[in-house]
Formats: sequence, C-alpha cells, structure tokens
Amino acid sequence: MEYNYREVEQKWRAFWEENETFKTEINPSKPKYYVLDMFPYPSGAGLHVGHPLGYIASDIIARYKRLKGFNVLHPMGFDSFGLPAEQYAIQTGQHPAITTEENIATYIRQLKQIGFSYDWSKEVRTSDAKYYKWTQWIFMQLFNHYYDKDANKALKISDLVVHFSESGNKSVNAVCDEDTPNFTSEEWNRMSEYEQQSMLLKYRLTYPDESVVNWCPGLGTVLANDEVKDGVSERGGFPVEQKKMKQWAMRITAYADRLIDGLNEVDWSDSLKDQQRNWIGRSTGASVRFAVDTILDKENTPQFIEVFTTRVDTIYGVSFMVIAPELESVPFLTTPEQKEAVDEYVKWVASRSELDRMSEVKKVSGVFTGSYVINPFNNEKVPIYLADYVLAGYGTGAVMGVPSGDQRDWNFATHFNLPIVPILDAQKDIDTQADNTKEGKYINSGMINGLEYKEATKVLTQFLEEKGIGKGKIQYRLRNAVFSRQRYWGEPVPAYFKDGLPYLIKESELPLTLPVIDKYLPTETGEPPLGRAEGWMYSPLTPRGRISDSQFAGESSPPGGGGGYPYELSTMPGWAGSSWYWYRYMDAHNETEFASQESINYWKAVDLYIGGSEHATGHLLYSRFWNKFLKDLGLVPEEEFAKKLINQGMIQGRSNFVYRVKNSPLTSRGGILDSNIESESSPSGGGGGLFVSAGLRHDYETTPIHVDVNIVNNDVLDIEAFKAWREDFVNAEFILEDGKYVCGVEVEKMSKSKYNVVNPDILVDKVGADTLRLYEMFLGPLEQAKPWNTNGIDGSFRFIKKVWRLFYDDQDTLKVKDEAPTPAELKVLHTAIKKVEEDLERYSFNTVVSTLMICVNDLGTLKCSKKAILRELVILMSPYTPHIAEELWTILGNEAGTISYTNFPTFNPVYLVEANFEYPISINGKVRANLSFPTDALPADIEAVVRENEIVMKWLEGKEIKKVIVVPKRIVNVVM
Repeated sequence: MEYNYREVEQKWRAFWEENETFKTEINPSKPKYYVLDMFPYPSGAGLHVGHPLGYIASDIIARYKRLKGFNVLHPMGFDSFGLPAEQYAIQTGQHPAITTEENIATYIRQLKQIGFSYDWSKEVRTSDAKYYKWTQWIFMQLFNHYYDKDANKALKISDLVVHFSESGNKSVNAVCDEDTPNFTSEEWNRMSEYEQQSMLLKYRLTYPDESVVNWCPGLGTVLANDEVKDGVSERGGFPVEQKKMKQWAMRITAYADRLIDGLNEVDWSDSLKDQQRNWIGRSTGASVRFAVDTILDKENTPQFIEVFTTRVDTIYGVSFMVIAPELESVPFLTTPEQKEAVDEYVKWVASRSELDRMSEVKKVSGVFTGSYVINPFNNEKVPIYLADYVLAGYGTGAVMGVPSGDQRDWNFATHFNLPIVPILDAQKDIDTQADNTKEGKYINSGMINGLEYKEATKVLTQFLEEKGIGKGKIQYRLRNAVFSRQRYWGEPVPAYFKDGLPYLIKESELPLTLPVIDKYLPTETGEPPLGRAEGWMYSPLTPRGRISDSQFAGESSPPGGGGGYPYELSTMPGWAGSSWYWYRYMDAHNETEFASQESINYWKAVDLYIGGSEHATGHLLYSRFWNKFLKDLGLVPEEEFAKKLINQGMIQGRSNFVYRVKNSPLTSRGGILDSNIESESSPSGGGGGLFVSAGLRHDYETTPIHVDVNIVNNDVLDIEAFKAWREDFVNAEFILEDGKYVCGVEVEKMSKSKYNVVNPDILVDKVGADTLRLYEMFLGPLEQAKPWNTNGIDGSFRFIKKVWRLFYDDQDTLKVKDEAPTPAELKVLHTAIKKVEEDLERYSFNTVVSTLMICVNDLGTLKCSKKAILRELVILMSPYTPHIAEELWTILGNEAGTISYTNFPTFNPVYLVEANFEYPISINGKVRANLSFPTDALPADIEAVVRENEIVMKWLEGKEIKKVIVVPKRIVNVVM
C-alpha cells in the first residue's frame, strides 16, 4: 500500500492541536528539561528551508527527552518588534501591528506543518503589551539599582540615597561615571532635588547619556555597527554619519567580570566564548595623565589628556599622542594654523562607521592639531594628532603612540615622520617594523633603565600613584550598551522628563502602550516618530498617568492634549524583549509577575539553547547581563540562563543559472533576440534572447542570470515555467544538450534576490514534513554550514516508503506478526538502539539518520515483520519522523498520541553477543577455509577439530602438521 503522507500528516497535526499533546505543566515528580530555539523575527517572506534546521534539531531533542522520562518545556514565540515592519509602515501607512500579525500567522502555519512539538499555549510576542509590560518593568528595576563592587551585585538606589545622606560617597565602592566627584553627607543634604537626581544618574544601571552613534538621517534612526557597510546603511543604502546624541544606556560594564568568569560555567562553543571574551576585552594596565602644554582657551582646553595602557613600561618610547576626532575637546586643542585641516579631517571621519574605522589596517590617516602634551616621566613635548582608529567611546578616547613597540603606531610614525625610540635592548629591526617584546632590559627609559619588565612596570605604576598622575587599573573594551531607537515600532520607555531629568512612571501604570501617530517618520523638527503623538505626556492626575491613553490600530487620541511632563520619545532597542523571554515561557499568562517563583524555581534555566552564532556579542551577551541582574534581585536562581548552547550552521543556497548569449543574431525560427545584454533584466521592449545550456556556454560569450530554483529539477530547467516566470523572456530561444536545458550551479547565501530560496511549503506538499525533517538532519553535522540541494531529498523520501513497506505487503495487507524475534533481528534492533541513544546524547543528529537507514535496510533483508521489533523501531524514529511514527504506532494497536510519552527502548548488550565465531583457517600463510566455533570454545578443542577437518586435510596434501596456533576470536594458523 502506498504511503499517503499528506493524509497522515494532516491527521496527526490536527490530533496534536485538538488534544494539546505537548502542553506542559509543572510536574515535580519528573526531572525537567527545557529546550529552546532562539525565537524568530516574523519577516514577510516567511520561512525558507534554512530556517527550520535548528528547530528540527531542538524538536528531536524535546521528543527524545520526553521518551527518556523528562518533563519537557519546548515553547515558541516571536521577536516581533523590528525595523522591516516599520519600513513597510512608512511605505504603505499600514500599522506595523497589522503587518506583524499577518507575518506571525504565516510563520505559525509553516511551523505547525513541519510537525514541531511546541507548547503553543505558551507562545509569546515581544510586541504584545501584556509581554512588554514586563520588559518595561525590568527596565524600571535597572533604573532603580546600582552596582556595588563590595557586594559584587546590584543594590537598591534607595539604599544608596540613605548612605549618601548619612556618610556621603567617599566610602561607597560602586560602579559609576568616571567624573563622579566625592562629596560629604552635608554636601549631599544641601543639594537640590535636581542636583541629587543628576548625581544618582551617575550610578543607575540605566540612564540617559550622550554617546557617539551611527546616525542615519534617511532611516531616521541610530544603526548598530553591523548595520552599516562602507559608510551607508545596509538597508536602503542611505548615508550614515557619526553623531553625538542623547541616548539611554545600560551599564553592562558593571557586569564585565561576571560576564567573563561565567563563560567557564556554561557548555558553549570555544569560538563563541572567545568572541564574548574579546568583545568584553578585559585588560590590566595603568591610566596616565599627560598635561596639556598648549592652553588655547583657558575655560575649555583640557588641563590634561588621560590614556589607558597595558604597556606602561613603554612610556619613555612615546613620540606622539592620538585622540579621537569626535572628542569635544578637539576644537580647543586645535591651533588656528591647523584648523582648516582638522575640520576637514573631522568631517571625513564622521562619514565612516566605527566598524570601518576599527578594521582599517592598510591606510594610515591623521592630522596634527598643533598642540602638545608633556610626558610626565621625561617632561618631553609630545605632539597631539587626530586619527580615525581612535574612538571616543573606547577607553578615554586617547592613545599614546609608541612606534618601536606597536605596529600600528610604527606605521603612523613612519607616515608622519615621527621619532621611533628604542626602549629595550632586545628590540630588533625597529627601523623596518615594530617589536613588541617584553624581553631584555630597558634603555632610553630614565628611572627604569637596566630593569626588566615586571620590575619596571611596578616602579612606574608606583610613581604614577605617588605623584597623583595615574594608577594601576583594569579596563574593558566593552562599552555601556545604547538602549534607544529613534523609531516607533518598539517598547515605549516608561519614563518622563521633568526639568530635563528622567523619572519613572508608577508600576501600576504599566504597560505604557504605543500611541496612535499619523505617520511613522520623524517629526519635521527631527524628533523620533513618537513626537507626532498628540498629548504624549505624563500627568500624575490622569488615570494610568497618560494624557494620550489610546493604543493603536484605529483608536484615536482624545482632543486637546493638555499639560504634563514629556515622555521619552525613543523606544527600546530590538534586543530588549529578547533579553528575558525564556522566563515568560515558563508562565506566559501571569498578570502579576513576569513569571511565578514556583515556575522559575522548577524550570530554572534553559538546558539546551539552539540558535545562530551571529548573536554572540548581541542577544547572547545582553541576555546574560539581564539574567545576572535578575539573579542579584533574588528573582531567578541561576547565574547563567542557558547551560548548553549549540550554534547551528547556515544552510546555504544552491543557485541555478541560465546563460544568455550576448550580441546574438536573430535565430532561424524568427525569435526576438536582444543584443548587448549586460544585466539580468531585458531592456524595455525586449521579449526574448538566446540561451545556451550550461555545458555549451564556453562556446559563446554569455551573461549568467539567476533563475528560480523552484522551476528547476535536477538542474534541468522547465522552459515553459521559465517563460511564464519571466515575461520579458517569453519569446526566448534555447540551445539544448541532449534535448534538455541544463542550468549552471553555484553555492551562495540563500536569498530572495538570488532566487535560490526554497520554500518548505513546497517540499512538505511534494514529499511530506517527515521527509523534510529527516533530510535536513541528514545533510551533515548541525554546527557546520552546508549547501542545500533539493535533488538529494528523494533518498529520504524513499526511506520513509521503505519503512512503510515493513508493515504492508504489495497487496496492501498488514503483515505484522506477533511472533518472537530471531537473534539476528534482535541484534539489528539493539545495534540501532545503542547507536541512536549515544548519538542523540552527543547531538550527532546526522549519524542517527544513517543508523536508522541501516537498521531498516537490515530488517528488510531479514524480511522482519515482528511486532516486538517494529514497535521499538517506530519509537526510535519518532523524534525524527513523528507523523508516520504516530500512524504506525496506532496500527500496532497502541492508543493514539501515547507514543510521545512512552519509554525509549532499552538497550540490551546480550543481543549483540555472538554465539559463534567464524574462524579463518590459514595454512602456511594463506586462508583456505572458514570454520564456525562457539565463542567460548577452548583452543585445544578448536585445534582438535581443525586437525580432523576434510578441507584442511585436502590442503595438507599428505604433509604433516607441525603446529596449530589458535588466536581466540581472530584466526587459526596451521603450520606444515
């Protein structure tokens, strides 16, 4: 009987949904297992075959762990705030909520048809006000806490206020702004509210701050470094400039040490851990103050420039100082003679992204300011330069140049003809390149001449601290995280401004929901889109604290507006809602807490997290930060939110090409041919062209054109479908190979623009969801990138049908027998049980598929139809192919739906022990026979049989046996 996958899969998907088969509740009688996918942004394009790779793997583990007796939490939701929906709103006027809802519906339909065992009752969406109420609540907790270094945790700001009022801040060891002054309790108590609140902002874990950002006027928002390419936005190609803006910031730097140390406690890949360690960039060194020699403006010129260096031992080799072009002090360090050159350079640097500036290694650029600083160790004048590789947001925005010991400094000094001073007697060839050695003894180095590295560093640091011009210090590359987007479609910040300072709304007034606006663009005066909302003000006298209390999608704001305090106009960044969402899954409908303590203490942390490595220094870092903060508050028990993380590799697209002949004449059949075609699109009025098959293209000058892979089968083009797809080629002519048009092939990123996106809907309809699941896992190790090739899916489809034929014969008759299995059948089954369990425990998903295929082939060869064998086989297959497994489970007489919670087969090593061993019989070095003996047969007994064996006697040819050597379970050697 032919397996009807469409009917079977639709049947079981409906059963799972109707019976809530995978709904999960707290069950203390079972061990818990929490397996989670990084939830997707619901784009308008829906899923392509690359997206489900990690989802299939996590679902296999979820189903496997249920079979092993675990209470499994396996939810799904949507990171539904995002730029694409807002860009679509700008273009069409349609509210982002409507677009997002439509996209989510598509995603849910696609996910359900692939057979994922998600508990859909726990679905979350970051754009749902019931969800982002708690994102706003966590933000408020961050605002109301500071980081105490002695306690090594976050503590309440209210406790800090009490301490200030009683003792001032001299004894407070807290993370705060560098410029925080010391004050006594008397000075604190004399401060006005404005002054006190301003001072507290220097301690709060989230606060408004001025920072240099990638500002894109065309998109009306700040962009992350990875959203800027070559000075323009990745989306839309709009110019991007460096601009100082008031933004909310998160003091993630307070957690830098814990973020680094915590990496030792999690089972994540070494490469991802290294990415985070390098991003945080913990360095031990010293801060040094260089006095400014040229005072151009007494009020504004800084008295000194401070640098941080990990090599204070090289201080005598400093021959120039480099500062960031965007520093506010630059105009006051620039002499009139250098002003024009400096202004021009500053303007050029503002057009470059931070990523471009940091990654530039070949081109040297900079400009002299005309000013100098004084080296505090030798009192020599050091020229101050601007250079693009120094960023205001990293460290102090200033770097001391030591060209003999640093290659970038050497390049800079060589370019600007600055001195290169040797500082160690072990340095070599510094006239051709820098030498950063720490070996040898110091020369040209004043007080440390003749010393070695460790002793010299100690002496110099002690001098700095004694003179009050520096100190030993640990510094981090990590910067406080920008927490603002100048967009509409994001979480409103639950804060308003009074006298220019931020205050929180009341917790009882949460959620602060998005207001209605007329369009989704910045205001005419450059404010973010929320500036368009009527009455977007806070009033303590108004119910829920807002003058404009309408939400979105058709509701209108009350007329008039009125007085009040202005709300924050920026929204939260895209990473806000994803930095705690795993806790909401535990208790998705709780209206009084982000999740109950009972649920948090039961599920605790994610046991297996699967997602892309591209989130290493974004989502994964911010999530660890927020989790540690929530632990400090006693709200969660675990320091790390995800114990095990697997980064799935990318499924690459397999593009197909047709080849259009350039400068082709009219064909003999009168087709319309265009000449001089240089691009993929025909010119206006075109309607054809001459296309040559891939194998013949080298005889012509051609232009390759991407073709939709969904109209190509085994690299053979469906010509009529191609003409229907591209009307501009409706009259095209084709030069064929053996009657077929064979397309070219190239492996590229899967992308709509390359027409190599394969929609899983098509494959589910063509071969079934089980086949798709099986094939994606069979492609290779989960962590590795791999090209997609639809042609290979037929093998997985044949395997599914082969499994079905173990149950039914050619006459559609069920052939399952309730008979005792043979030893051979038990051996095949238990070999598979052992291998499947071992491989799933080490997440080797592709090798499990191979094991199942071998098992099914061997059972087919044995013509096995024993119920006892097939029952266990069905369970083994169920994590990978759940639909056919459910069907066969009921065919075997089991209750519908119970396979998900039955027991995983138990491996019995007895069935792998052979009763007999086939010994090769070697006579004078050549194997002449094979004889079977019981595995426990004694060597003497084996020798006796061999000596009397007819075949052995034949090969002796009357000669006498000198010796018989029996190697147990290996071989018998007969020596004549």
